Amino acid sequence: MGTTQLEAAQEPKYWHLRTVLAEALDSEFAVGEVLPNERDLAARFGVARATLRQALEQLELEGRLQRRRGVGTTVAPPRIGVPVGPAEGDWPGAGNDTWRTIGCVEAPAPAAVASLLNEGRPGYRATDMVHTIRRVRMSHGQPVATELLYVPRDSVPGLPELLPPTAHPRAVLRELHRLELESEDRTVELGSARAEDAKQLERLPGAPVLVVTTRYVTGGRVGAVAVATYRADTCRLTFGDTGAVEITHHDDERRQAS
Repeated sequence: MGTTQLEAAQEPKYWHLRTVLAEALDSEFAVGEVLPNERDLAARFGVARATLRQALEQLELEGRLQRRRGVGTTVAPPRIGVPVGPAEGDWPGAGNDTWRTIGCVEAPAPAAVASLLNEGRPGYRATDMVHTIRRVRMSHGQPVATELLYVPRDSVPGLPELLPPTAHPRAVLRELHRLELESEDRTVELGSARAEDAKQLERLPGAPVLVVTTRYVTGGRVGAVAVATYRADTCRLTFGDTGAVEITHHDDERRQAS
């Protein structure tokens, strides 16, 4: 088989510079330290300023650098370690759940979520209204994730018809907790931040994110679906032997390797 065009392509200059800069960040700079200005950096590495900017933007996207108005470009702190999802066997909002509820509406679920909710629910239609609870998670004073929890109306039949807006999400969660949780499973995929999620995460729309989708099964059917969006520049997801999901950061890996 001949060499493909992709295999023959050379590494872009900015990407090579990004690798060199990343090594310099690890060996020469401390967290919070301000980098030299672009002119000095370009001269040091013998590259055009346009190439340097591309490399710096890539490192910022990866969470290695922060650009602060009036300060300059600084070395970002290590990624934050936070557990993902509630403790095994718990509904969202139960026990030591660290998510904060910020709103609840009733609307049809997105097509992908509606497909999951349809499992074990005869007669369910994609246009059926579901309770949609938005939650956010903070860690060390910054938002690390936002979540949409989708709960079909027939999962919480004891919910009163008329509720004040502030009580609605609490009432939905309370009724959900009355059900027996049989199992839960999660999938993780790379995605791009939608406008509302980006706003909650203090990122730009289209920024890379990690999307964790959780199905909660009760009574032989999917009782609720949670779609949590984590900042990819802040969080790194790893799976343990038990199937639980945890987050580690670069400093942990460096300490284990030394």
